[in-house]
Formats: sequence, C-alpha cells, structure tokens
Amino acid sequence: MVVTSFGEEVSGLLSRLIQVDTTNPPGNETAAAELLRAYLEANGVVCELYARVPERANLVARIPGSGEGPSLLFLGHTDVVLADASEWSVPPFSGQVRNGEIWGRGALDMKGHVAANAVAIASLAREGFEPAGDLIFAATADEEVGDDFGLSWLCSEHPESVRSDYAVNEGGGDRLTVGSDVFWVVATAEKLTAPFNIRVHGRSGHASMPGIADNALVKAAKLIERIAAYRPEPQIQQEVGVFLQAVLGEVPSPETAVARTRERDRTVAEQIEPLLTPTFAPTMISASHKRNVIPAVCEIVVDCRLLPGQTPEEIEPIVRGVLGGDLEYHLEFLKAEGGTRSALDTPLWVRHRARAGCTASAGDLRGVHRQPLAPRSVRHRRVRLLPVPEHDTRARSDADSLG
Repeated sequence: MVVTSFGEEVSGLLSRLIQVDTTNPPGNETAAAELLRAYLEANGVVCELYARVPERANLVARIPGSGEGPSLLFLGHTDVVLADASEWSVPPFSGQVRNGEIWGRGALDMKGHVAANAVAIASLAREGFEPAGDLIFAATADEEVGDDFGLSWLCSEHPESVRSDYAVNEGGGDRLTVGSDVFWVVATAEKLTAPFNIRVHGRSGHASMPGIADNALVKAAKLIERIAAYRPEPQIQQEVGVFLQAVLGEVPSPETAVARTRERDRTVAEQIEPLLTPTFAPTMISASHKRNVIPAVCEIVVDCRLLPGQTPEEIEPIVRGVLGGDLEYHLEFLKAEGGTRSALDTPLWVRHRARAGCTASAGDLRGVHRQPLAPRSVRHRRVRLLPVPEHDTRARSDADSLG
C-alpha cells in the first residue's frame, strides 16, 4: 500500500466513510463497519463485527499485546445525525474535498475521529508494531440515539471485546486559543444528567370564566421563575482546578472564578460557568390540549445536570426548597445517567502531560494544557463502568473537516 502521507490516508478514508449514509435513525452502521474492516484487514489488523441486529454492527479491531503491559482502547462511533440537504452547499453524504476541507455529515462528529483512529491502528500494524498490551479500536453504532445497539450493548453482552486498562474517546473538545496560548482539552469526568418532572395541580374550568378555575399553567409559571432565578453555590472540583491553574496561573475562589476567567477570555468563562454548579433548565411544558379549557394539570420537564459525586437524592431537598411550599405539585426524578470520573494520576494522564511538554515549543502548540471536565456528555459512563479509566479528546486529520 503506497501512502503519501498519513493526512492523505485519513482524508481518503474519511471521504469514503462520509459517503456511507449512517443517519440514526435508522443507523445502518454495518456498511461503515464493513468498510472499516476491509481497510484494516488489508493492513493486517484482526477485526470482529458484533451486532444486536444484522444491520447495526459494531467493529472491534485489535493488535494483540504480549501481556506485559496495559491495554488501550480507542473509541469512536459511525452513526450520524440527520442532514437536510437543502441546508447544505454540497450533498451531505458526498465527502467532497473543497479548498482543503472535507465536507459532509459526520466529518466532525465523528467520522473524522474514526478515520484517524483507523489509520493510526493500520499504520502500526504495517510497521509490525508489537505492543506490550492489547491495542484496541472500537467503531460502534448508535451513539446519537442510544437505543442499546452500540457501546452500551457491547459492554453488557460482549464486555471482553472492549475491556481495557485505559480508553480514549471523543468529547474533550477542540483546540482552544486564549490570547497567545493554545490549549488542547481532554475530559476525564462528566456531569450526571438527572432530569425531573414537576406536575402542578389546579382546577379546570372554561377559559371564558377564568375566575372559577385554578389555572395550573399560571401556577407552573411561578415555579419556572423560581428555578430560573436560583443560583447554586459554586464549587471548584479537581478537574476545573487543573484547568483554571493552566489558563489563569492560579485557582481563584469559586465565587470569583467566572469573573476572573472572563477577564482572560469570555468564551472560556462561558465554558467554565456550568462546571462550577449543578444546572437546572426548564425545557418542556404541557398543559391543556384545548384553547378554551383552563388546565387542571401542568407538567414541566427540567434538564438537570449534577457535578460528579452529586446524586438526585442529595439534590431533591434543594429543589423542593427552591420550589417552595405554597403551591401544590408532584416532583419526580427520571432516569439518571453519567456522572463518572477517571483519576488524574494514571499513567495515561502522565503521558498526556508529557506529550504536552514535548510539543510546547512547536509553533502554535506552545502553552499546551488540558481541561479535563466535560459539562454535557454522558456517553463515557459506559466504559468507565466496566470499569475503565477514560480520557476524552478529539482526533483530527491534516485536512480540516466540516460537518
């Protein structure tokens, strides 16, 4: 196999992956898994496909180790979200290269990452690399919807296929420029998503005579305002402390962290703010289904994200205190997911930091640091619960990619 550059190899594989429409739903990720298997096996990499249903396969590739060292798992997913062709300047599944950029749905999330991982594994196999521990690459289905066809299914039904000592996934973020400094972000923890419903009770009536009713929607509005006005007490957990030290050269008090960061960079301050507290965002509401009927019941859905270590049981009394006791309501927490954390003192983290030091003098990589807490995602819990220490970052090819 003639390789001009790794960048060209990644870009070529990425274009081919984009051309495979894996919009989820329905997914149809088997086509992408088979493409990757053919590429990897041609380069001497052992591959297996695992599928809950035939059309939604997960690929697991492996360079076996000698057993003398730790194993490392690289993760990626092959499904993508919907693309409306009318909103694109190029066909979204064309994989076109234009002005040095690869265009198509999934180029960023996350077929570019998948292609980079695949080429890295393939290049090592071509070179005859013999690792001390297994080097594993999993390209999984169903990340975008999460109906248990992908990584969660693999972890429950075929845990040995992805069990490893360490894992690297997406989710940390891209390069972050602050003044003249550049930071590469890596996540080692995630917030716990703990949504809850509030059901507000009133008394129904005809909208032409509002005085005889007790409008549950109006009462719910008061509770929404109370949630919106609530400001939890901030705290700086270990991951945020590492990031603030890197960006500011100090760790300020929790009360001044956002303001101090804003002095340096407004965008960074916006990223830091939700990492200091649990967040509560009312996002859905339902009441009467008839314009002329005053609702007796109104339901509110609140998106709640807790810091690592916090639990719904711990937060519920706080929520009830915010809502108050003057209005009748029923509070119900829904399924909580995520909230996992990997240690910062592992050999993998030490190598991350060492790598940053090695590149600190290389042009725009000077001042490389790392932010190890992601504010949103919950996908990483799946391998951490095996348990596997996991760090989340983003691989990129030489060509920038959009989509």
